[in-house]
Order: sequence, then C-alpha cells, then structure tokens
Amino acid sequence: MEWVLAALAVVVIALAAVAATGWGGGMPDLVDDRVAPDLPPGELTADELRDVQFAVVPRGYSMAQVDALLERLAEERDLRGPAADDTFEVDLPRSLPPVAYGPRPTGEQPPPR
Repeated sequence: MEWVLAALAVVVIALAAVAATGWGGGMPDLVDDRVAPDLPPGELTADELRDVQFAVVPRGYSMAQVDALLERLAEERDLRGPAADDTFEVDLPRSLPPVAYGPRPTGEQPPPR
C-alpha cells in the first residue's frame, strides 16, 4: 500500500512539473473586458465628461484610464490656452464660524456629529 501512495505522489508531482513548464499548451492571452471610456476625438463637452465611466478595479477606478483622460484634458487645455470663461467667482458667507485646531482642553467633550 505504501508503494502505491509513493507512486501516486510521484505521478502528481510529475504532472505538476509538466503543467508548470507549459507543455501541453500555455495559458490563453489575457482578455481585458473592463469598461473603458468611449470618448470621441476632439474637444470634449461638459456632458461627455459627466457621462464618463471608468472600470472599477480592486483598489478603485482604473488608474490607467483616469490618467489617460486627465492627460487628454491637459493637452486640450494647453492647446486652447487661457480663456476668460475659465474663471469663476465663489460666493462665500461674509463670516465663517471659528474653527479651533489642536488639542482640546482636558475635560472638554467633542461636539456631537
């Protein structure tokens, strides 16, 4: 019985070695079936940018897709040059509530959330 188990172990190890070396065919090429932004060439409109969807990968959005879109927008911006309509004003309240940073005095409870 021990010889049968030993022979079976040798066969399993041999099959693993054959599979690891690629004999018997290799793995098929990787298929990337993630959603990619489908954007038309030329300048992008605000609606096209609002409709952009990136592939979701284990750590968020696909960095390559986001980087490619940001690079394209930067190039378009460089080609267009500065424009008067790119500036805008923000209406802020006249007085903002004071914000205290740093450690709280002992005994003081944090504000409720």
